[in-house]
Amino acid sequence: MSVRNLKDGHKKPWLCECYPQGSAGKRIRKRFATKGEATAFERYTMNEVVDKPWLGDKPDTRKLSDLIELWWQLHAKNLKSGTHAHRRMIIICEHLDNPMAVSITAKDYAHYRANRRMVGASKRNGVVELSPASQNYDLKCMRAMFNELIRLNEWSYPNPLTSIKLIQKSELELSYLSQEQIIKLFSSIQNEFHAKQLTQIIKICLATGARVSEAMNLKGSQLSKYKITFSNTKSRKNRTVPISEELYNEIYQDNTDKLFTCNYGAIRKGVSDCFTDLPKGQATHILRHTFASYFMINGGNILVLQKILGHADITQTMRYSHFSPSHLQDAVTFNPLVNLAL
Repeated sequence: MSVRNLKDGHKKPWLCECYPQGSAGKRIRKRFATKGEATAFERYTMNEVVDKPWLGDKPDTRKLSDLIELWWQLHAKNLKSGTHAHRRMIIICEHLDNPMAVSITAKDYAHYRANRRMVGASKRNGVVELSPASQNYDLKCMRAMFNELIRLNEWSYPNPLTSIKLIQKSELELSYLSQEQIIKLFSSIQNEFHAKQLTQIIKICLATGARVSEAMNLKGSQLSKYKITFSNTKSRKNRTVPISEELYNEIYQDNTDKLFTCNYGAIRKGVSDCFTDLPKGQATHILRHTFASYFMINGGNILVLQKILGHADITQTMRYSHFSPSHLQDAVTFNPLVNLAL
């Protein structure tokens, strides 16, 4: 960030660090007693060559917030996850004190990320470490913003965050329900207010691999004979999945309106109340995991599973490949102990 408090006990703790000719050009550093002085010096320095063409191209004096707003207007507001990403980036901008965009360096962001992990935000304790997944999401958003503005010729400098690596994290445990647990779940939700609707939604998820949100928002118009077409999906692509005649007859309604009125919270509560030891964040997604796991256990094709789940990238689907009966079976046949009588 271009202006920051070093908090080192110096009588001039505020440091202005800026690059009038861009991040690849000359760096100027100067210390001040107050933030106001440092900010004023930054503004003066960055504007100094604006009317001096012999010094080269005019510097880009836009703030990070200006770039975020430009990215939002030209691109992000049309994305399904654009609103959430925009909100996250505004928070990042505030934590960085809204620096001149051209002054942002990989070093600045790396230090910000390290401090952010230590500070975090929590409604309960006030302090909690921000998860690696959240950190990686933020970095991806920032990178994507610079890349998109470069593509649109709205940013003439290199992406300053290209060299920063994502935080390595362990693969999440993919739990799935046993057949006994599935029976237990259906029995448990019979005491819930929307028991019939909950039963049908869970059946749809287990029969098609649908996300809970996709199943609960189904309309009669999305049903055709023994098929469900999921629209407004996470990938924004429609997909059609066959279902049994029995399930079709159970959920069919002679209208084009929404089939269900119960909300996401009711479904999440129904699953959580039945299984209190589920991994964090899998209270509803476990239904999708269960479908995918059994699909592979029963000999399904991984490429077909990719299409059913609507994954854009096969690597997402490969998480379930180890459930296949033949997965890495060659390890049994070709290991060095095969021909040894030990």
